[in-house]
Amino acid sequence: MNNKSRRDFLVKTGYGLGGLAVSAFLPGGGVIASALAEDAALTALTGGNPLAPKAPHFPAKAKTVIWLHMAGAPSTLDLYDYKPELVKLAGTGIPASYLKGIKTSTQGGITKLIATKRTWKQHGQSGAWFSDWLPHLAEQADDLAFIKSSVTIGATHDISIMKMNTGGLNPGRPTLGAWIQYALGSNNPNLPAYVVLYNDKREPRGGVTNWESGFLPAVYQGTPFRPGNSPILHLNNPQYVVDTEKRKALDLLKRLNEAHAGRYPTDTELQARTESYDLAYRMQETAPEAVDFSKESEATKKLYGLDEDITKPYGELLLRARRLAERGVRFIQVVSGPTDIKGDSRDWDAHQNIEDNHSKHSKIIDKPIAGLLKDLKAKGMLDDTLVVWTSEFGRTPWSESGDGRDHNPWGYTQWMAGGGVKAGYTHGGTDDLGVQAIKGTEVDTYDLHATVLNQLGLDHLKLIYKYQGRSERPTVVYGKVIKELIA
Repeated sequence: MNNKSRRDFLVKTGYGLGGLAVSAFLPGGGVIASALAEDAALTALTGGNPLAPKAPHFPAKAKTVIWLHMAGAPSTLDLYDYKPELVKLAGTGIPASYLKGIKTSTQGGITKLIATKRTWKQHGQSGAWFSDWLPHLAEQADDLAFIKSSVTIGATHDISIMKMNTGGLNPGRPTLGAWIQYALGSNNPNLPAYVVLYNDKREPRGGVTNWESGFLPAVYQGTPFRPGNSPILHLNNPQYVVDTEKRKALDLLKRLNEAHAGRYPTDTELQARTESYDLAYRMQETAPEAVDFSKESEATKKLYGLDEDITKPYGELLLRARRLAERGVRFIQVVSGPTDIKGDSRDWDAHQNIEDNHSKHSKIIDKPIAGLLKDLKAKGMLDDTLVVWTSEFGRTPWSESGDGRDHNPWGYTQWMAGGGVKAGYTHGGTDDLGVQAIKGTEVDTYDLHATVLNQLGLDHLKLIYKYQGRSERPTVVYGKVIKELIA
């Protein structure tokens, strides 16, 4: 019995009566649903289209996610989370009661608390607090749903970024974008369903780990777009090669790959390569047009900050993200980064000199993100586009090096906008010094992922892929939808 017929037998018989009984107690239908998922993946690999559009589990409120990763982890104590008590106690040791239940290198209380130097105001009908580092974004206060009780695991960038994107602490798990592409397929056959944007000359910290497909078929991996007018290397035909020659060569290559794939039906890399060749051929026309700003009005370019040197590179990423969202790309992952910033200020990782670091990075992202929200709203796209502002962790109210802040996975702020979330709402909070999330309000990465999937019409408990005999899902064995965030 070959692999395909064996799977047919197992699915049709439900692994026997025992399998039927067990499946009733497993999320998403248990082993039968898992076998069906594996069988569907195999069918796709042997002749179907793995990127064909698929129906969600229930009606979706969002059709696109724009995932804004603030690389390096900003101090939300200096952006959104106003703490008068921290100002009052600045220069003193950390009261032991604030460190209860967590382990830090400051347990002895030697490190002094550092107050924010920012000026703070409440904005909009929601009365959300913003520091003077974010004047443009503050104007959008009533469009945002704040999560002020975010928590995570790990306090090193590589591990926490991995968890932020994949839910795992080790390489090998699919990113959230890969899961979404696997679950829903593509809305535009001429563009990748999952695109990664960054404005540095090098890949973000962790590289492909940030957008990998993990144990899912390789075709669901994200596609990074480089800065500039040529987002993908070698997309254009070589000199003297005409389009008909290219098409004939691809058709021959596809036939050879399909013949080879028949001998190795579980080789997802081969299928992914075949799909990528065809997609690259179609993208020769669609990708340059998708990133071409020439037809955008001067007012739109100014909205994103393309008229200023400090905001232009990140503004171009977000204008590109909006254009990709318009064209049906499902998951757009945007990683913040430098313009001409050097040394310790390449990202938000401000252990030292936080005033200089954060003043630069706030200016880089403030106007472009506000412009993105205004633009989406004006075009009627914010209702079904979910914008997520996220980071690998937050920052402490103290610093071991004197004039910065250290890593804080115990309580920090993230936010969402559009896509059916409750605008002008704040969920949870941190203690008076901004050390730990208030008990009972914590939102872990798994909960954030479950909520994003929910807005796309996906139940994280039913989104299952069979791998090495285990029914895997995006939130591992954790996660709950934060219903309070949903409009």
